[in-house]
Amino acid sequence: MATSSRVLRSAWGNSSAEAFLIVAIATILITRLYLELTGYPQVGGKSLHIAHALYGGAAMAVALLLGWLFLGSGVRGFSVLLGGIGFGLFLDEVGKFVTKDNDYFYGPAAEIMYVSVVVLLVASRLTREVRTPTRDEYLGNAAAVAADGLVRGLPPHRRTAALLALDSAAELGADPADVTGVRALLERAAHRDDRLRALRLRAAAFIPGWAGGPWPVWILGWLLVFSAFVTVGFGIVQLATGGLELQDRSYELELDRMTVSGGILFVSALVTLALALPAMLRARRDGPLWPLRLLRIAALVYTMLNALVDFATEGFGALTNVALGLLTMAFISRRIAVRYAEIVRAADDLGEPVRRAVDAPGRNPR
Repeated sequence: MATSSRVLRSAWGNSSAEAFLIVAIATILITRLYLELTGYPQVGGKSLHIAHALYGGAAMAVALLLGWLFLGSGVRGFSVLLGGIGFGLFLDEVGKFVTKDNDYFYGPAAEIMYVSVVVLLVASRLTREVRTPTRDEYLGNAAAVAADGLVRGLPPHRRTAALLALDSAAELGADPADVTGVRALLERAAHRDDRLRALRLRAAAFIPGWAGGPWPVWILGWLLVFSAFVTVGFGIVQLATGGLELQDRSYELELDRMTVSGGILFVSALVTLALALPAMLRARRDGPLWPLRLLRIAALVYTMLNALVDFATEGFGALTNVALGLLTMAFISRRIAVRYAEIVRAADDLGEPVRRAVDAPGRNPR
């Protein structure tokens, strides 16, 4: 097999990165709540104060060591959990690191935490979305699953995902001997139950069917377009007039000169509109996945950039708006999962390669 000098992406790397950040955010919120309820106790006695950032650093170090020393998806999952907890404990004390008086309650600390998480989240998402998987990435990920399966066995969904990746590698021109070898390893791997996945499936059974339908996404998507359009309109007026004040007997309208916060909101709305409008114009009940993926990116941009302003002005009070944005992305992600399953079934019925059906930018695999 021809070697490749490029860095290969893991098929599960993005989900691991997002889980890592979710655990970190949850750790920050739980830590703040615990300290508030217990009166901010200190560990270390009269002369010492052992900050919980130290526990966070230790947890991240252990997570790294586990990832280096052991193989397997189970160890990787535990490393993600432990590393996320450690990162959350470390990030929670950022106020102490950036102030001369070690001020844990430093006002912009919430904004610094938020920016740090957003940068990592966007970077991990861009790593995945910048281009479709290559032949070597399909083959390498399938081989990694096969190696894990020989020792520990494979749950059905991981075996199926690896076989689909292998089909895509073959379609893109991978060496047939390599494809055959990896396929043989996958087929020889013993069966293994995935209890965590079974638990997730049970939880998913409680999600109402309409949540994965097209209508919630259609409503939320056009609300996103409308909100972004209005914000862009007001921003253009602010830039063109340097502020506007209109008064009449029945109404009064006043627009201040655009500030830094207003500029961030304007850029956020502009980018969101450029992404969400074409996505909604091309979105169809039985259409391809790319409009939904584009809409999810638009919702992510709008939520994250707007929350940057909210955190700067409201501190942790901005969590309400962030929660609404995350709920919108959850509906879109649910629709993507449902539509992906429909496309895979349709491609399988027609004997069409799944990769081509899923990745095609403008065609319906019916």
